[in-house]
Amino acid sequence: MPPKSRFTRLDAFTKTVEDARVRTTSGGVVTIVSLIVVLFLSWGEWADYRRVVIHPELIVDKGRGERMEIHLNISFPRVPCELLTLDVMDVSGEQQHGVQHGVKKTRLRPQSEGGGVIESKDLSLHAADEAAAHLDPTYCGPCYGAIAPSHAAKAGCCNTCEEVREAYAQASWAFGKGEGVEQCEREHYAERLDEQRQEGCRIEGGLRVNKVIGNFHIAPGRSFSNGNMHVHDLKNYRETTTQHSFTHEIHSLRFGPQLPADFGKKLGNKNMPWTDHHSNPLDGMKQETDAAEFNFMYFIKIVPTSYLPLGWEKKYSAYRENHAAELGEFGQSPDGTLETHQYSVTSHKRSLLGGDDAAEGHQEREHAHGGIPGVFFSYDISPMKVVNREERPKSFLGFVAGLCAIVGGTLTVAAAVDRGLFEGTTRLKKMRSKDL
Repeated sequence: MPPKSRFTRLDAFTKTVEDARVRTTSGGVVTIVSLIVVLFLSWGEWADYRRVVIHPELIVDKGRGERMEIHLNISFPRVPCELLTLDVMDVSGEQQHGVQHGVKKTRLRPQSEGGGVIESKDLSLHAADEAAAHLDPTYCGPCYGAIAPSHAAKAGCCNTCEEVREAYAQASWAFGKGEGVEQCEREHYAERLDEQRQEGCRIEGGLRVNKVIGNFHIAPGRSFSNGNMHVHDLKNYRETTTQHSFTHEIHSLRFGPQLPADFGKKLGNKNMPWTDHHSNPLDGMKQETDAAEFNFMYFIKIVPTSYLPLGWEKKYSAYRENHAAELGEFGQSPDGTLETHQYSVTSHKRSLLGGDDAAEGHQEREHAHGGIPGVFFSYDISPMKVVNREERPKSFLGFVAGLCAIVGGTLTVAAAVDRGLFEGTTRLKKMRSKDL
């Protein structure tokens, strides 16, 4: 035997000699089963350690001077593109009349012909087919008493029908079909409008707005501001034998970039669909009406949201609440972080001719007269911000501790089971020997 040292008396793992050990069949079976259990539980512990979960945090949004992207795709099967105008305005006083850039209008065939696509056109000031390049270089079209728009192709002149319409809008004058306007008669504006009366329109694109309370709407006619009032020229919309209406379908409406598919898989599953909280509630919304004088309103509450991928903290010295500057105002930053928005919505609709909701059983609920027909979206920004951070559910030390617990616990239980089987077998043998 090796000589005893000072640590011998501290040994908590006393040994038995080989001659005192007894091996049994039941012990071998228990050993195999315990090894299988250890391997199975160890694999589950490893899978849990490698799993990535998303932990939401709620903070005060301290961003300042930011802008927000709005992405929309809406179809109007009973209003032609020539009559639709997209406007944006907010409480800061900023207004965007007749948004042109970043928006595309697609002409749709009448519903009786299937509603297919006729033509898609990116909106821009002074399109190539309206440049009037065939005219005399010295030609300067009149604006008929209005002031020429500042962005006219030729300063102080209205050489196209669109420029005359813009000049009228700036002067807050109704335009109509352009009767008696040389430029519009040359471009056959009235004939083109009448040809499109039965068509529909799809508007899609993106807007950049201030991150404050505001609204954007799609309504008929050229828009302009008259004092503190926002007005639309509804003459061409109302003076027609064709029955227009603002029946519409919202194919998609989101604020900020769309989340990648893998985020959706991490945020929710089939067992807990409510955790997939970043769905866009207005996607696929359909509203129908046969009335021309009808107004649809959507009241949207927007919550800024950030998604921080695993390992994001390692790329920054410290996490700051006001991290929007590092992430960027739009889209995905180089390190994979994503700035976007969630929203909830409530909707309301009413006839501009007034009346009550007696048909729906609410005779006491009355609607005011007047207003602008169209589809209006009013949005409000929450002062709180949701930060979804990817994390491991446990650290490496936690994984090692769990592994030790699995091995130790399984072997302890197995030893107890084996001891019980051994003692039981021994007692049975003694009882049988006495009987014999």
